[in-house]
Amino acid sequence: MSPAQPLPIFDDPKANASQIQTYIVHLQRPPGIRFFHNSDWENWHKSFLPNITLDSGKPRLVYSYRDAIDGFAAKLTADEVLAMESIDGFLHAQLDEKLPLATTYTPSFLGLSQWDGLWFESIYGNGVIVGVIDNGIAPNHPSFSDGSMLPPPAKWNGTCDFLGKSFCSNKIIGAMAFHGGHKPLLIDDSDNGHGTHVAAIAAGSFVGDAKVLGSAYGRATGIAPRAHLAIYKVCWGDGCHASDVLAGIDQAIKDGVDVLSISIARDHAAPLMNDTIAIGSLAAIRKGILTCLPAGNFGPYKSLIFNDAPWSLTVGASSIDRKIRATVKLGNGVELNGESGYQPSATNSTILSIIFPGYKSHGGRYGCKSGSFDGIDVRGKIVLCVGGDIENVYKGRLVKKAGGAAMIVLNPFELGSTTFAEVHVLPVAHVSYSNALKIISYLESTSTPTAKITYNGMQFGARPSPAVASFSSRGPSLMNGGILKPDIIAPGVNILSAWPTDVGSDPNGSSTLDFNFLSGTSVATAHLSGVAALLKSTHPHWSPAAIKSAIMTTADKLDRSGGPIADEYDGSVASLFAMGAGLVNPPLANNPGLIYDLRPGDYTPYLCGMGYTDKQVTAITRRRVQCSKIANIDAEQLNYPSISATIGPNIRKNITRQLTNVGEAKSVYTLRIEEPKGAWMDVHPYELHFSKRHQKKRYYVELRTKGVPLGKGEVSEGQLIWISNNHVVRSPVSVTFT
Repeated sequence: MSPAQPLPIFDDPKANASQIQTYIVHLQRPPGIRFFHNSDWENWHKSFLPNITLDSGKPRLVYSYRDAIDGFAAKLTADEVLAMESIDGFLHAQLDEKLPLATTYTPSFLGLSQWDGLWFESIYGNGVIVGVIDNGIAPNHPSFSDGSMLPPPAKWNGTCDFLGKSFCSNKIIGAMAFHGGHKPLLIDDSDNGHGTHVAAIAAGSFVGDAKVLGSAYGRATGIAPRAHLAIYKVCWGDGCHASDVLAGIDQAIKDGVDVLSISIARDHAAPLMNDTIAIGSLAAIRKGILTCLPAGNFGPYKSLIFNDAPWSLTVGASSIDRKIRATVKLGNGVELNGESGYQPSATNSTILSIIFPGYKSHGGRYGCKSGSFDGIDVRGKIVLCVGGDIENVYKGRLVKKAGGAAMIVLNPFELGSTTFAEVHVLPVAHVSYSNALKIISYLESTSTPTAKITYNGMQFGARPSPAVASFSSRGPSLMNGGILKPDIIAPGVNILSAWPTDVGSDPNGSSTLDFNFLSGTSVATAHLSGVAALLKSTHPHWSPAAIKSAIMTTADKLDRSGGPIADEYDGSVASLFAMGAGLVNPPLANNPGLIYDLRPGDYTPYLCGMGYTDKQVTAITRRRVQCSKIANIDAEQLNYPSISATIGPNIRKNITRQLTNVGEAKSVYTLRIEEPKGAWMDVHPYELHFSKRHQKKRYYVELRTKGVPLGKGEVSEGQLIWISNNHVVRSPVSVTFT
């Protein structure tokens, strides 16, 4: 459904009229009435229910929200929800949904130095509170020791609860869990380690001797190692339910966090009206809290970014220049590089036969799944398995169970050159698509294919680097009116961070010094949460939009070799829909010179311009809105750090932007224009003169076709660069032709 179309008051196409399910209900607060106690909110919410208990005696009310939305979550039937429509104050209801979860080196890779620059100026994020909404944490891990950290700031209003004994400290100052209306004391993430991993990336303390099975040895640290952590467990074995996620956001706002890190990515497009994370994030913005969200792991195909609200920072994933090297030497002498987090030495001189289940005359079934090895003998052989479909580590377990001696993971074409240093249970090499084709070509050249895998440990200087990970979700967005997403990219491939349990082929249970590699836009998001914490420390009065602008306008567009950032999907130059503004550059973001600022109220004209109804905008913004009395704007008129517009032979766009001087009081910026192909871009004025800090200046952009326009649906890219003696302020420009 297009966001410009009116949405139903009750949105549940799958509803069974009599089935009791959890619904999230949005309300409009009564004018002139103030609620002073939690019981006041709950009583108001209960007044919308047919009764307060189900026939079973269990309470209907699941959550009573007060900060993330005006509304509640409750157990209701579809008919009961429809009956609410006649009650004054009811706006909209939606069915609860399940949302999926989407370092020793990366701080250095991003230019953070222990002795000077942003780390030094921010005192490593001292005093800033990062709220992590995920699946919990292993609080006894040394990455969460508080060392000589100071107590949390006086504004902190949260609580810290753990089952059994307290692990609360000046590092972990808050911990709560939300599960179907209950608040369990079980806050660890031993089921999969995701929460521990991302929390340590964002704000983990310094830990020496960090490594994964001997690889990537060094000192581990988060991006903001002296920031405080508040943990909100909302994901469980049955997934991450939107009502629980919203409860976590609601609590984090109430507690007083400064940055929200939510590594949860929607797996389908939804209008902002039905996007609980987006609505909760806008509520956070009103309290000065920036929300960092993952772009998702649905690349390389386009238009699969679903965390696309303009007020959130949407993060894609890039590679880094470190590889955990595994090399395949084929029987014909050809050597092909890959990766593996498990680096055994015993296979370095062992030549083994190769078998590819399901391929031509090799027998078996394709996929390296259960049953793939029926009727074939893989014992003592190197088994070829195509990546994807199910987890590679699980494939390795099946290969080992069938008697296979080793495994080579072959990238399918959509994964390109992105390879993973996973911790396997047997010798493995994960190779790129181009190397996979060479292996298959070798298979077809001989009836007795052989190979051996050698392991060379951690290697630096890989090129190209950084590059956009093939799995990182791409724009354009389908639901936000065309605003460019993702906003930024950050390291998200083979990132080492804290882990709650031992890993490898023979794990021995829980330990206190475990690390693991993970890949995904979730770990990239954690990097940006840490960067935002550092900037919040050095610029405590900056708005969330100012922090976001500083990050975007100072990002790197070029890689470490000085060339354009590449796309690991096919090796081409990465598009704006893949990398946004580019790779985050924290030291430059600390002193951007100029910023594009936005107030929370600025999003209301944008929402009205998107075609949402008064009730829908009221539900999203938690403010009474009449769009007919507001000067609505198109999406490209939002004062965003990037520009994205649609033009055609009879369509031209006039766009306004406003810059705020946060650099030197007296400064002059001169414009450099790189026009998108097929577009004429005129900007005036060409110079901006500032006489004091915080002074604001506008500039105006006209976009229209030039020469022979590009074909319908084609996209062209350019940029606007404002340059002073000390700063370069860059805004990417994307033009789509109709």
